Amino acid sequence: MKIILSNEALLWFKEEMEAEPGDAIRFFARYGGSSSIQAGFSLGVTKEQPDEVAIETEHDSVRYYVESRDKWYFLDHDLHVNIDPKLDELIYSYEKA
Repeated sequence: MKIILSNEALLWFKEEMEAEPGDAIRFFARYGGSSSIQAGFSLGVTKEQPDEVAIETEHDSVRYYVESRDKWYFLDHDLHVNIDPKLDELIYSYEKA
């Protein structure tokens, strides 16, 4: 599994979540909503330091990661993070790894 972030998404994190060097952004499974890979669950995002990292990537000294306890959500898919240009919101897509 990999986390792939578009340049637009990286800019969104800097502007909307005030991500700066040394910060960490966590993607996590949350109950409710829907996704194309897990019925009844959706993906959440928060700024917090990691506990047990399963997968991570780093851009401009900001860590983007998934904890071990949330790895099940991805079912061996890569996470692609982009921006919906009309809504200026994060959008997620999943591709089989």
